[in-house]
Amino acid sequence: MSKINLKDFEYEGQIDDDDYERELKRLQYELQIIQAAYMRQGLRGLITLEGWDASGKGGLIQRMTAETDPRFTKVWSIGAPSKEELAHHFLWRFWTRLPADREVAVFDRSWYGRVLVERVDELTPEKVWKRAYDEINAFEQTQLDSGTRLVKLFLHTTQEEQNKRLRERLEVPYKRWKTGLEDYHNRSNRAGYVVAYGEMFERCSPKHAPWVVIAANDKKYARIKGLQVIVDALGAGVDLSYPEISPELLAVAQAALGPLDLDPAENGSGKNGNGKNGNGKNGNAKYGWGRA
Repeated sequence: MSKINLKDFEYEGQIDDDDYERELKRLQYELQIIQAAYMRQGLRGLITLEGWDASGKGGLIQRMTAETDPRFTKVWSIGAPSKEELAHHFLWRFWTRLPADREVAVFDRSWYGRVLVERVDELTPEKVWKRAYDEINAFEQTQLDSGTRLVKLFLHTTQEEQNKRLRERLEVPYKRWKTGLEDYHNRSNRAGYVVAYGEMFERCSPKHAPWVVIAANDKKYARIKGLQVIVDALGAGVDLSYPEISPELLAVAQAALGPLDLDPAENGSGKNGNGKNGNGKNGNAKYGWGRA
């Protein structure tokens, strides 16, 4: 299992505004290409985000989904379980929200609540949350065995940065919906969460399903870093080439619309991604896959 120390992620990652806008545009385009490939090939993706309150999970999700098709992206904001959910095994409510073929599901907080908030606030007996590490590992292994891509991100901010953001959520009126008493309750238990996070990383970060910690004191840096991790994980080994236009469709379309402005390298196999909209495997186009 992975050895992760959150203090190693308390540096101030920086990115200037021009680089941020350029990288954001590139990564959002790549996510569109990946989603199109998942839709064509019947693939599934599962993304879970954990982290401190006000660490930027919502902002990252917003940028991740801004340019993708919402019909094939499911975002789940996880809070306290309902009465019905409490009557089932704690993983039941997550099984019912898993992605279907062609979908990506995003969890803003997740099944790790059993070994985090339920542990820290003593909502669950110790023997029960201790058992959950193995249950979570088995649950995630099942997803991987079925072909689902799994990405686990943890956004880390210092106490000083969290204080700054909590203050902003009160002083800026339109942000007040984001905060409440629970933020301050959790803040008062920071030491307990540090211990709980440490054991979560130690027990539930195998090589095939690792936690990736993002230094999140700088929001823009964290968004780009997080989006790149997601693009790399969801796109690895996936055929991202454009679909071919069948001769039958091409003939019908040209009969109806007239000549089409198609690049010869784009039509046909489309595998090189070098057409005028090219963004395929070689990454030679304007928004190419190679990192800028």
